[in-house]
Amino acid sequence: MAIACALVSRPTVVEPTGNLGSKTSSEILMLMQRSVTEYGQTTVMVTDDPQAAAIADRILFLADGRIVRNIGKAGEHEVPAAMKKLDRA
Repeated sequence: MAIACALVSRPTVVEPTGNLGSKTSSEILMLMQRSVTEYGQTTVMVTDDPQAAAIADRILFLADGRIVRNIGKAGEHEVPAAMKKLDRA
């Protein structure tokens, strides 16, 4: 219900958060992706879930409040690899 309330006013920016089950999470991610393509909305998502990050058009990695890496669009297997590279740096 909270997602529907957030989207009904067609805001420019929507930030989905929460710890959801895999089925619900997948449905919400598809809804968010659809809102981007159909309504031109921007979705800002903070996640450590590579599958969730993989739907993004742009993936930014932050450290100490700063962008430390921008890998653009990536698959769910590329996200953990990029995270490991950051750990080594």
